[in-house]
Amino acid sequence: QLSCLVKMVTLHGIPKDLDSYPKELLLFLSSSDYAATGSCRQYFANIGKANLDVLQRESSQRKQLLLEALACLKIPGTQVNEENAEILGRLVCDLGGEYIRSSGGNLLKQLNQCESFLPDQEEAIRSVINSGNTTFGPLVAWSAFTLNELSGLIPVFDHSILQKIPK
Repeated sequence: QLSCLVKMVTLHGIPKDLDSYPKELLLFLSSSDYAATGSCRQYFANIGKANLDVLQRESSQRKQLLLEALACLKIPGTQVNEENAEILGRLVCDLGGEYIRSSGGNLLKQLNQCESFLPDQEEAIRSVINSGNTTFGPLVAWSAFTLNELSGLIPVFDHSILQKIPK
């Protein structure tokens, strides 16, 4: 339905008010199409707010979106800073474990929104949390507030993490 809607909306060119359309619509436009109305950063900030589950996980379209986003944001290696993590939004759910490890705690807030994780991502999340090198600090300093902030990640926590969190 969305791909059909995109065809209707863009029949006479890209509308100037594209940002006012549902974010999921952008998933079916290319960043170069969007460039006529805004920057690629703006495009991917909007994509990051969309429900990416409209596209199948591991699909070539979703992988391509992530690659284009990383190129747009000029992320050279696997380290994503907090500002870029904010722009990527839900796209961080598709980043591999090496990105999660290299970025330290910068991705935790966005990863918290993901529906599920691949084993490689789960290991990386546990590694980052165990390191204590996050804005949330070491596990022994965590509170109910911290757990609430990271509630989407709790299913990834293993026994070694849970036993370090104060009761």
